[in-house]
Amino acid sequence: MTDRDIEIMAKTIYGEARGEGEEGMEAVACVIMNRYNARKWFTGYREEYGVKIPGIAETCLKPRQFSCWNRKDPNFGLLQKVDGQDPVFAFCLNLAARAVAGRLEDFTNNATFYHTRAIRPKWAAHKSPCYEAGNHLFYNDID
Repeated sequence: MTDRDIEIMAKTIYGEARGEGEEGMEAVACVIMNRYNARKWFTGYREEYGVKIPGIAETCLKPRQFSCWNRKDPNFGLLQKVDGQDPVFAFCLNLAARAVAGRLEDFTNNATFYHTRAIRPKWAAHKSPCYEAGNHLFYNDID
């Protein structure tokens, strides 16, 4: 893994869950790692020496997967400016490093999707959350 993977993962956690406490931020980190490890359509890839390999940063940045990276999302601007001086982002950097090193146990039941309680996306219709943390509902049965 690269420093870029850790930075982009930390920014994704920050943009998606900075107000959700440690459990909520760790749950989002689990989703990112589960997506990266799943090698499905939602996994992002980069090319190295002509070979496509999965990437954590690419998984986070894949279009329309994590709303904080959508240019019109209010979090997008924050992600361009945040740095390690922000104590919550410093936590996210540490969390991302732990996750990438395999030192974060997945307590979300292998969730690969989530949404806030304020919305009900089409993909969640007729699905039951496998985990709940703060304002987020997590799912492990979305194809």
